[in-house]
Amino acid sequence: MGFSFFRRRRTAATGLDQALKQMRTAAFFAPTPWAVCRQMLEFGEVGPTDLLYDLGSGDGRIPIMAAQEFGARAVGIELDEKLRKHAEDKAREYALADRVSFRAEDFFKTDLRDATVVSLYLLTQVNGYLGPRLASQLKKGSRVVALDYPVPGWRQEKELPVRSEGNVDYNLFLYRR
Repeated sequence: MGFSFFRRRRTAATGLDQALKQMRTAAFFAPTPWAVCRQMLEFGEVGPTDLLYDLGSGDGRIPIMAAQEFGARAVGIELDEKLRKHAEDKAREYALADRVSFRAEDFFKTDLRDATVVSLYLLTQVNGYLGPRLASQLKKGSRVVALDYPVPGWRQEKELPVRSEGNVDYNLFLYRR
């Protein structure tokens, strides 16, 4: 016999799922300035042998630039259908569809084991939730480049202040597994 004045216990997983759902709905698209995209890719030493994953890829500028200017293969992870469609159209327009793809996946659940570079422009709290997933899935030597918001609990290899075309200051953080 249950008593109505006892609270039902929530599991830790339920609380985490609710927190992640709340973060997803609070996410917004803030495009990374072009000059900063280039500096992120240079800072992460992206090259032709790399497979870059951009988590929350928005309009696809980082994956497209990684393929177009750095010769890498790239995957953009973006749930917003309109942004993803725009990015896919741009990749086709630039004849990069064989090097760049976009997936309608939740970046908290995406399989990152193939990535050699991961780019993040997400809030510190989101990076904190992603940290254990990145640590468990990325191979030794893989790089993570975070813009403005560090990955809590991780020791950065380098930090670099950068400036956009509009003279806005940013910070890049480089982590290596």
